[in-house]
Amino acid sequence: MYTAMSFQDDHLKLIDQKRLPHEEIWIDCRSLEDVAQSIENMTVRGAPAIATAAAYALVLDTLHSQAANWKQYKDRFFENCKRLQATRPTAVNLFNALHSVRCIADLWTDSTSFDQIQKHILAFAKELELADLSNCKAIGAFGAKLAGGKKLRVMTHCNTGSLATAGYGTALGVIRALHEQGLIEHVYVDETRPYLQGSRLTAFELAAEGIPYSIQIDSAAAYIMKHERVDLVVVGADRIAANGDTANKVGTYSLAIVAKHHNVPFYVAAPRSTFDPKIMHGDQIPIEMRSPKEVLEHAGILVAPARAEARNPSFDVTPSELISGLITEFGVLQKPFGPAIQKLFSQD
Repeated sequence: MYTAMSFQDDHLKLIDQKRLPHEEIWIDCRSLEDVAQSIENMTVRGAPAIATAAAYALVLDTLHSQAANWKQYKDRFFENCKRLQATRPTAVNLFNALHSVRCIADLWTDSTSFDQIQKHILAFAKELELADLSNCKAIGAFGAKLAGGKKLRVMTHCNTGSLATAGYGTALGVIRALHEQGLIEHVYVDETRPYLQGSRLTAFELAAEGIPYSIQIDSAAAYIMKHERVDLVVVGADRIAANGDTANKVGTYSLAIVAKHHNVPFYVAAPRSTFDPKIMHGDQIPIEMRSPKEVLEHAGILVAPARAEARNPSFDVTPSELISGLITEFGVLQKPFGPAIQKLFSQD
């Protein structure tokens, strides 16, 4: 099982996901800015993986500071948090991780030694990584119960596997758990334009584990559902509002509409850290607009008229009424999602 990152004593190694599946290139990040740029340019992507990478970015910055105590370091720390927050505005896992580490900082006094600060931030990053892996495995276990012991043909969008998390995966973790129980007959993989995370990364992970799959262009989902048996759609999420509206990789909304028309259950798999109970509904979720070049070019080659314009939203929002259930590490949330999400945040 591949992982997105590996923290060493003085640097963070990130697998360059833009180069997969044909090249396995690892990038050595030795500063917070190295990690921030790697998040922005999608060397590392996937909401849980971004959050963990950001936590280790804070660790890296402590290695380059000459501060003696919290009083000398606090301004730099908060500027670092702002820099990391600006890298990807939609994925709430990043914001939740930075909020958590700021809560730890609230316990420090001006005289808290810098050695203690380093230890606390490093411990936080390691705990975040381990918790994400544990949560993904729990999500997979709960999601696998949806099969009821029957072999399934599953459709998915984007990449939500070990490359997008600390390991195992969310939606792909459900597929992985089903496969481990002999309950996957076939996986339909949306290619996921414009970065092709499905055809490059999800297919790469499925092939590595011998899980049967086929790739389709995103707009072929309706054809596949009409002409072939699809038992379940399972996708990940980057932010889930208090009412269950879900932001995920662009194309998820249209996939949910197609699934609804063909009576195919549509599930979202995500840890509690992806929920944002402060946002009441999906219209309040900020949507990242990325460079038009990602649409107008492929591998640096222009594939549209020279002066063409393009819109490139990186995410869209699927209304909660199109979602059958939300698979979390605490179980599968059923409708009505509002009360279920409130109860989720009452869990220890």
